[in-house]
Amino acid sequence: MARKPRGERHIGLVNGFAAYVMWGLVPLFWPLLKPAGALEILAHRMVWSLAFVAVALLVVRRWAWAGELLRRPRRLALVAVGAAVITVNWGVYIWSVNSGHVVEASLGYFINPLVTIAIGVLLLKERLRAVQWTAVGIGLAAVVVLTVGYGHPPWISLALAFSFALYGLVKKKVNLGGVESLAAETAIQFLPALGYLLWLGGRDDLTFASEGAGHAALLAATGVVTALPLVCFGAAAIRVPLSTLGLLQYLAPVFQFALGIVYFHEEMPAERWAGFALVWLALCLLTYDAFRAARGSGRRVIVARSATASSPTVDA
Repeated sequence: MARKPRGERHIGLVNGFAAYVMWGLVPLFWPLLKPAGALEILAHRMVWSLAFVAVALLVVRRWAWAGELLRRPRRLALVAVGAAVITVNWGVYIWSVNSGHVVEASLGYFINPLVTIAIGVLLLKERLRAVQWTAVGIGLAAVVVLTVGYGHPPWISLALAFSFALYGLVKKKVNLGGVESLAAETAIQFLPALGYLLWLGGRDDLTFASEGAGHAALLAATGVVTALPLVCFGAAAIRVPLSTLGLLQYLAPVFQFALGIVYFHEEMPAERWAGFALVWLALCLLTYDAFRAARGSGRRVIVARSATASSPTVDA
């Protein structure tokens, strides 16, 4: 694959950095939506995300994928599964942040690569290299240490990691762009979310209508908060190597972890530090293994090209 011009790579890096920083700083946003509960915030996120991406797609006139999706029931069913899984992920994350569990939520995204590997082995029958097995083993040890530290398994972290890993698996099967995928998923989420909001309104429990214009604007902004990082990520994905994106992805949980300790003042006893340290060690091993594998693939490609260039040609 030809290298992108330096200007294009720079644009890609800026967009990738912006996407992961926005994802990393999003814990600052959800508390602003109180007194709305997690379920009301989740429902607004679904409704307003669809509104935002629908307008964006209308502007760029990119709707051909929708007709093709509707003609493929199996693919549409996978989108529905993805919508269900990401609903769980969004709901757990919003609740965890607004309930004072930002650090535990960040752990979910730290261990996500390890869970993704485990799902690859269990569901896709993928074979792991020795370093990958070691990393997964260290990750399991970290969960045990954190279970001792918390007094129970880190359910929030595990729920976020497994739901996001399953979501990634489904997205890989569906193979839609980020904005298109979000539009399809929120279209499926829209009616249940709108129905829930109308039900809250009927009970006079809808904060959107009772807490003033500023609160309503913040709830509507959940669509922008959801879609804008995806747009930036999409711009980065076509301009920078996957290895670079793989490193940038750790920015989000690093920012979330730092916010949990420094801004939200969550406790971090010694056993939790030990558990996180094991997770970080496992991620270092995975990163090292990924770069080693990529370097080996690069060498094989160069050798193959050299062999092809030096082989004699035969005229027909």
